[in-house]
Amino acid sequence: MSPKSALTDEPYRARVPADVDAPDKVLYGLTFRQLAILAVAAVVFYGGWRSLHTLLPAALLIGAGVVLGGLVFGLAVGRRDGLPMDQWLLASIRHQRAPKALSTTDTTSRLPDWVDATAGRMPLPAPLRLPATAIADDGEIALPAGPAAIVAATTVNLALRTPGEQQALVDTFGRWLNSLSTPTQVVVSAQPVDLASHATGLEATAHRLPHPALEAACADHARFLDDLAHRRDPLRRQVLIVTRAHTGGRGGHAARRRADDTARSLSGLGVTTRALNGDAATAAIAACADPYRPPRTGGLAAPDTVITAPAASRQKPRKESS
Repeated sequence: MSPKSALTDEPYRARVPADVDAPDKVLYGLTFRQLAILAVAAVVFYGGWRSLHTLLPAALLIGAGVVLGGLVFGLAVGRRDGLPMDQWLLASIRHQRAPKALSTTDTTSRLPDWVDATAGRMPLPAPLRLPATAIADDGEIALPAGPAAIVAATTVNLALRTPGEQQALVDTFGRWLNSLSTPTQVVVSAQPVDLASHATGLEATAHRLPHPALEAACADHARFLDDLAHRRDPLRRQVLIVTRAHTGGRGGHAARRRADDTARSLSGLGVTTRALNGDAATAAIAACADPYRPPRTGGLAAPDTVITAPAASRQKPRKESS
């Protein structure tokens, strides 16, 4: 599309193909992967024909070739759940062979003599290897490919903006995209909203309001939130931006600095952004893994942290007055 000759309030429009990530068609509408599968199958069929045409009837070989050729063609061009059929079958085989019981403890050590490890019993769980090995207090996540950090952002409604404002927002977002030099992930998810706790908090603070009308309005709003929580499943949109840093980056906390730069760059869009610290990053990852489990208050201790009870307060003995 050619650029505009004059500045107008009309928005820029350009056609973007929906299958921009689709693989290129090489021959007869088939991709290179599909042609490779069919070529390997053709070589195998030709070798089988050369080896067996003197031993078996030709009709039997042709019938078997037609059936197997149809299966191979379906494997090459078929799709299931948005994946090519060969990749889907490979993923299913890996899933069937993968252990179903996993544990964070070391299960590779030798069992004690008093443990009954006879055949036929349930096997021990396999070690659970998570991609993240640690989360620092500043929110930097240790990954094998390099550290990462998370930025939480709100959304902006382009439909409520003028064409000029829309173009300015798109330009700001484009400048941020052009500034990226490391892999960056934008995760948009729907998270449940806990309205019951908000209703409980309003009911607890309603009697502290200075006027009876305010107290009645607060109690009525608490009842509304409680009724809404029981009748509906309210959701909120959560946007997380995961910034990465190279393993051999200069200095420490490179991912955290990139997260701060991302938060400052995206603040020009009119959205609220903040780089998550350790507790917030842990809660965000836990919510992504299990969004319907409410987060624990107070955070979680690290695996190697020694947990101690608070020191007992010592009261001074009272002096008895004579």
